[in-house]
Amino acid sequence: MAVDSGSTTSTLRAPLLGEQALTVAKFFRALGDPTRLRLLEFLLTEEHTVSECVAHVGLSQGRVSTHLACLADCGYVEARREGRFSHYRVLDPRVADLVVLARSLAADNCAALAACARIDNRA
Repeated sequence: MAVDSGSTTSTLRAPLLGEQALTVAKFFRALGDPTRLRLLEFLLTEEHTVSECVAHVGLSQGRVSTHLACLADCGYVEARREGRFSHYRVLDPRVADLVVLARSLAADNCAALAACARIDNRA
């Protein structure tokens, strides 16, 4: 069975099992926090310091550093030290494609997502 995704056609693979399913679920959980998603989008176009990330999301440096550490631990971003400053950037350009696709899918399913009572709407 094939799925048409515009100019690319990909084949569905066998169902996720065991550890693979846990890993893919963890991949999505890392993106499931609104602050981490905002930080990731902020880092898509260029690297930023922690201070710039703090200003962008409006949270304390400690909270932002914790979110950036999560994104780094999960392989989405990497830090580069320069003196006393850490500069973060997205590791894989495919992350931008993932974010664009997620935004499109969310927009297309806005009513269903808004009505979903099983997942909270924390912003």
